[in-house]
Parts: sequence; C-alpha cells; structure tokens
Amino acid sequence: MSNFIRKSLSLEVVNFINAFNEVNLIKLGSFTQSAFIQSRNKIKPEVFKHLSTTLTTEFYSDNDLSIKLWNGYRLLAVDGSRINLPDTKELENIYGRSKNQTSSGVVQARTSVLYDVLNNLVIDSKLVPLKTGEIPLAKEHLLKAKKNDLIIYDRGYPSFELVNSHNTIGVDFLFRVKVSFSNVIKDFVSSGKTSQLVEIKPSKNKIVENSSFNKNSVAKVRLISVRLKDGSIEILMTSLLNSRKYRSKIFKDLYFKRWGVETYYDELKNKLKVEYFSGYSNNTIQQDFNVAIFVSNIQTLIVNDIEEEIQERTKDRKLKYKVNSNLSYGFLKDRIISILQGNKDMEGELKKLFKAHLVPIRPNRKNERNYGKYRRRVKPKTFTNQKDTL
Repeated sequence: MSNFIRKSLSLEVVNFINAFNEVNLIKLGSFTQSAFIQSRNKIKPEVFKHLSTTLTTEFYSDNDLSIKLWNGYRLLAVDGSRINLPDTKELENIYGRSKNQTSSGVVQARTSVLYDVLNNLVIDSKLVPLKTGEIPLAKEHLLKAKKNDLIIYDRGYPSFELVNSHNTIGVDFLFRVKVSFSNVIKDFVSSGKTSQLVEIKPSKNKIVENSSFNKNSVAKVRLISVRLKDGSIEILMTSLLNSRKYRSKIFKDLYFKRWGVETYYDELKNKLKVEYFSGYSNNTIQQDFNVAIFVSNIQTLIVNDIEEEIQERTKDRKLKYKVNSNLSYGFLKDRIISILQGNKDMEGELKKLFKAHLVPIRPNRKNERNYGKYRRRVKPKTFTNQKDTL
C-alpha cells in the first residue's frame, strides 16, 4: 500500500512480490488481488497517520541543528483543497458532489493540511466531506500545534472564533484579511497607516452558544498594510504585537512563505498522484490518502538529510539547487519497503540517486492565479516538461 499503487492492481501485486524477493532472504509467495483486498480491509487508515506522526515527532525531537525556524518559530501554514474521488454512489453519499454550470460535476472530498513550510513536512491532514468548513478543520489542526509555532492563513480563514482559539492555547498567527472583514479593517485602510493595534469582536450574527467567548468578547490584534508590486494593498492581521521586535516591513516576505503549502498540493496531486485511488471503498480512499501523506514525509526526511551536502556541492554555481521531487518519488517506487525495513544500503542508494538528479531553484518565478479555473473544470493538462514517474 505504501509502494504507490497507481497501475492495475494485479500488475502491482506481481511487481511488488518480485521487488520484495530481490532484496530479502525470506521470500514472499504469490497472492491474488482478491487476497490483498481482503487483507487491506482489516487495516485502519489511521495506521498510516500514526506512522507519519511518529516520523515527524522524531524529527522535531533532539534535532535542533537540522530544524529550520523563523525568529525562533516553527513556521506552519493551513490550507485546504479538493480531491477528486471515484464516481460511486457510496462516495458521493459520504463526501458530496461538486457541480458547476457546464457539467454534472464530480465526486469530491475536502482536504486540509497543517504544513511546516520551512521543513516541508505535513504535521496533520484531513480528508472530509465537502460540506465541512475550513475554519472547523483549522481548529482541529490547531490541536497539533504548540507554543513557538506561528501559523499562516490566507483570507478564507480570518474569524474571531479562530483568533480566540489561538489566543486560548497561546499559538501565534498571521492572517491575510479582506477589507470587508469588519469596519475595523475598513477604518485601518482609510487611515493610511502601515501598522496599528486594534481590538476585534465577534460579528453581530455570530452564534456564540457553547463557545468560549460571548458577544462582548474582544481580542487585541495588529493590522499591517503591505503594498504589492502592482500597487494594490494587502492587509495582514497578526498576534505579533511588538512593532519594535517585528517591524512592518518583514511581513510581506513572511506571508509569502505560506506559498510552500500551495506548492505541496501540486506535489500531492501531480507527483504523488493521490487522486489515482486503488479502490472504491471509503476505507481504501482514506488509506491511499494517508499513505500519500506518510510517503511524502519520508521523502522529505531523506531530502532534509542530504540538503546540507547538496548546498556544499553546488555552492560555486550561479543558482541554488534542490532534489528533483518528481524523480525522487519515482526512485522510491519498489525501494520504500526496504527503507521501512531499515535497510541502510538501500537508504544510501536512494540518497545517491537523489543527489544525482538536481534541479535549479529559479528565483522570482511566479504563476498568475487563474481565478476561473474551478468554474471551467476540465481534465488537467499534461505538460511536456514533466513526465510521469509513478
């Protein structure tokens, strides 16, 4: 299941047995596709989430020299997306169908991740029905955060509820907010100031029953005005209130670091091919999703382990270099089982392959956001400069 089941299941079973027997003294006998399905149905999807948490917990423990921080903070981001699912009645009943003006739509689930944008690790992940809101998912992610974490959100997340949740557990935040968020934001924009401490309250229509706050609750936040290259103004809201320690000019680059979670979804969908599910049951869907997150964290830990060596080797080149992530997942195919068995020789072989296939990091590159892409959803384009490796 962790070996990227992306082709015919019968073919994957045969190839797995051959690959396993090549590197193990104890040989696997043949088994049928049906036997595999019956066996996997006994495994809870949460197993892979537990394994992934075990990996990340170990990375953050007694590893201070390797952990990248921003001003002492672990820099996290929360973001959501949608995952296309097999079009079955069972999955439609569980997750829902996304419809648009041009078609009957597709069966989709909502996914959300809490992502370490500097160390490229998934701390927490969810695959839930479409009707589940982003803010409730963010509050669930918040349970995995700790002090000295700073979580960055885009403008779909700001709410008094989420600010209050952060303040309750003492975890800092940075939101991008719409001007229409409240009159407080509008007044700040009109003032022309670049930074200001303000108090926000729950909206008048907010239902506060069974909440840890009431209609009269207030939260102190700092608003920051950031001017973009096109001359437009972006408003940020943060719990970093000390303007001497955290000058306004640092927040533009700080918020931009959230882009790491956006690129992670590209990796999850287009390189790990998470939407190529190996079955149609909900158990299989959740297994495949959690496996993809688990394997992506394994890949990241291997890359992190050799990053310093790569930078030293390429220090005299004009551009910085990184591991080709698309190829790296291809190299993991048929080798990951040996890695999980603790095969150090295979781990060394993988690191050599990773280091032999690098790509340059080209600065100041950006893609224009296509705001209408979900209304005109069609089959994704296949680019000639990226070939499938799984």
